[in-house]
Order: sequence, then C-alpha cells, then structure tokens
Amino acid sequence: MDISTVDHVEFQVGDVEATVDLLRASYGFEPLREGFAEQWRSVPLGQGGIRVLVTAGSAAYVRQHGDAVATIALRTSDATAAYAEAVSRGANPMAPPTAWRRDDAVVVTATVSGPGSLSHRFVERRGASTEDGQPPAGPLLDIDHAALCVPDGDLEPTVRYYEEVFGFKQIFSERVEIGGSAMDSMVVQSPSGAVTFTIVAPDPVRRSGQLDDFLRAGGGAGVQHLALSTADITGAVKELADRGVRFLSTPDSYYEGIGVRLGAIGRPVDALRAAGVLVDRDHWGEMFQIFTESPFERRTFFFELIERHGALTFGSNNIRALYEAKERSRASA
Repeated sequence: MDISTVDHVEFQVGDVEATVDLLRASYGFEPLREGFAEQWRSVPLGQGGIRVLVTAGSAAYVRQHGDAVATIALRTSDATAAYAEAVSRGANPMAPPTAWRRDDAVVVTATVSGPGSLSHRFVERRGASTEDGQPPAGPLLDIDHAALCVPDGDLEPTVRYYEEVFGFKQIFSERVEIGGSAMDSMVVQSPSGAVTFTIVAPDPVRRSGQLDDFLRAGGGAGVQHLALSTADITGAVKELADRGVRFLSTPDSYYEGIGVRLGAIGRPVDALRAAGVLVDRDHWGEMFQIFTESPFERRTFFFELIERHGALTFGSNNIRALYEAKERSRASA
C-alpha cells in the first residue's frame, strides 16, 4: 500500500475556539489558508511540516472520549485504491472515496477504522493549490511518531492489524516495569519509514497505572501522545515554556547518572538539566526528548518533543523516566 507520510492529524473537541487558542498561544501553531478543511467544518492549523485540523466533535464523541485525536490522515498517491485495499484486508469502511475540487486542485479522501475511536483518512492531493497554505516556521518541525494506547490483550492484534491492513512492519518492542505497574510496547512503521506508531498496553496483573487511567478517561483505545520533532530541543522547551506549556519534571538523580549510563554526550548535561530534557543513545546515534503535561481537561493526551541525531529508536532508557514522571503527575493530581 502506497503511504508516504502523515498528511494531517484531526482533533475532535468540545470547544473549537478554546483549542485553537491553546494550540496557537502555547504551541505556536498558526491558522492556514482555508482550502478543503471546511469540508470537515474544521479549523486548519500548521507549523513546519505539521498540519492539524481542529473539529467540533459530536456531543456523544466528546462525552465518551473527551478532547482527543480522532483521525490520523495518511498521504497516498491513490486514495481510492488505498481504501479498497484496506477494506479488502479487513478494515471497516467509514467514509467512501470522495473528490473535493477547487480550480485546478483535487483532493480525494476516504476513511477506514483504526484501533478504538481512531480512524485513518487516506488523502490524495493533485494540483498546485491542494495544500491549505504553507505552515509558518516555528520550533516544531514534523510528526516523528504517534503513541497509541490499547487495552491489555489488544497489543498484538493491533500490531497485526497495521501489518495486514496497511502493510506496516514491526520494528521494535520492549517491556517496562515500574514498582507495581508494567507496560508492554511494540512499534510499527510504514514501508516509507515516515509513519510510525508506538502501541502500548498495560499489564493487567500488575497495579493499575497511568495507562489504565488513559483507557478509563478516554473511553478506550486512542492516541496517547504525538511526538513532534525539533532541531533545537532546549530552545523549543524554553520558547514553549515561556508561552505557558508545562512539562513533566525529571529528578536530579536522572542527570547524575547520565555519565555512567551513556558516557560523553553531545550536549552539556547542565543544559539538559535546566530544560528537563532526557537523553538516550542507540546504535545509530543520540536522541533528546521531553514530554508535556496534558493540555486537556481529562489529562489524557499529551505531546512529546524529540530531537534526533542519527538515533532510530524511541528512547528505551527514557521510557522508565517517562513512566515514573507520569506516575508522579498522576499521584499529585
């Protein structure tokens, strides 16, 4: 199946104006020229290579899931063929192929089901004016990956779903244990390498943790967080913090152990400590990452900022730090 990249991410929310104001004021997104987004009665926002639609969710949707990522749209050269192939492979059809035309531009969309409340919209763009304008530059560059939280027992079936329906490949897996809680994760990626989903699930025989909280508050499986890439993570953290974004805290003990765990790294430890940024290394290079607190009322969805220097994996040594930080945030809520 021809999937090149993430075309856009759609949030369904209870208050469109408030969410647009939040994403603009706190995260630096800006409105894009109205193109085809009005077909979904949405407000399009952008920054770097990231496109977001903010859509008024139905009362039933918001009551069950709260403000949430409802759709991850996948760019393809042929939306009709992608839709037919996905449905033939077992996806539930949600919206058949539809062409939207304006001047010389044509956008073809078609939607199928994903895990839980998530759907995937295939998007085919033809013509010179199919984009909703050029997103402004900012500290955030692109969508590195999305993390999907699913109930225990659904992890491997969800991985198989992405393999069999969309042609993704599993590229990574791990298990993290923190105190009495535990989580398992598996990563799938499109053949293009540009669309990556980290799928996580709680261990039900361990103590209930923050993944269980997500599943309860979000009404089931859904997008736990979006990881957004940046070229200067300490600068991005400062800019977003000045705008009012709150990040999860990291204890000093984490930074005291960096030298023993990783040896010399390509960024001063004091600068990472001041920003609260985590660091990890794999066979290919280094990566730096940090996680925000949830900007939404139910405290489910959050953002990750990530800066890669050759690293291809997902901060295995930092997953424990994230899990511990989320547990501290959970305990203080």
